[in-house]
Amino acid sequence: MSDAEPPLVETRGLTKAFKLHGGLGRKREALVAVDDVSIAIRRGETLGVVGESGSGKSTLGRLLLQLERPTAGDILFEGQSILATSGRERRQLRKRIQVVFQDPYSSLNPMMSVQRTLTEVLAVHDIGTRETRPAQVADLLERVGLSPALARRRPKQFSGGQRQRIGIARALAVQPDFIVADEAVSALDVSIQAQVLNLLMRLQDDLGLTYLFISHNLSVARHISNDIAVMYLGRIVEQAPTDELFAEPLHPYTQALFRAAPKPVPRRKTITPAIAGDIPNPIDRPSGCHFHPRCPFAMDICREQAPVPVLRGNRVVECHLYTSASTDGS
Repeated sequence: MSDAEPPLVETRGLTKAFKLHGGLGRKREALVAVDDVSIAIRRGETLGVVGESGSGKSTLGRLLLQLERPTAGDILFEGQSILATSGRERRQLRKRIQVVFQDPYSSLNPMMSVQRTLTEVLAVHDIGTRETRPAQVADLLERVGLSPALARRRPKQFSGGQRQRIGIARALAVQPDFIVADEAVSALDVSIQAQVLNLLMRLQDDLGLTYLFISHNLSVARHISNDIAVMYLGRIVEQAPTDELFAEPLHPYTQALFRAAPKPVPRRKTITPAIAGDIPNPIDRPSGCHFHPRCPFAMDICREQAPVPVLRGNRVVECHLYTSASTDGS
């Protein structure tokens, strides 16, 4: 991609706050699920988003899918704001932005055969004709590694890995440019995870797809991502090229996630918690740096003042440990 070409997908100060009804005599509160998030994903590449449950990863994905309307900020697709588009333009754009869900069984209609499921997608989006759609369905199944002879079966007759391949085929049916994969392999066995990840990477090479890959598993995100963004309580606390992040995680939360990752062979039987405490209530987030109650390096300023993003080479980190460093990467 040339330097002049804009990212395929970009967010600027994206924020989503859910207003909650207070009880009797209580004021209404707000749950800030995504807080001032700015990302850019280049065409043909993958941004991995990692973090604990409740960090805002899935809400970010839903915002990009236009399933939620942001409270503030903007979303750009090919350099154009999608929030300023008309209803007709948004419907056209939804064909170019698709999703692969976490649970391949619940995302498929158990009463419909694979043939009917995929045919319905093609028909709704006016792709092909009644005569050509059977061949299109066969091509989609072959593309994701399934035999067209299985098209008459229903979801319950497939394994979990096969059902996820059907979910991927459904996303591919409308020829998208961008796919949000929300924990797309977390429900699968480890060996099947690798097969589905390799399939997603092959499809990316063949079709030029761009992914937002949401996962709680660092090693899985590493396998597929060009860059990784680490989220905590709605904010991206660190973002970097994958190799650089794994070579040297900077933010204390990122470091804690690495310590929490399962090891193939434990060095000792005594288990030391990687992160102290539980993730705070997102309705009542800590002041200053939201991570300071769990951070082993917390300083007074961390409790009083929120850190600003600091640019260090190709990466960005939000932490007071780095605010005094130069921002030119030296």
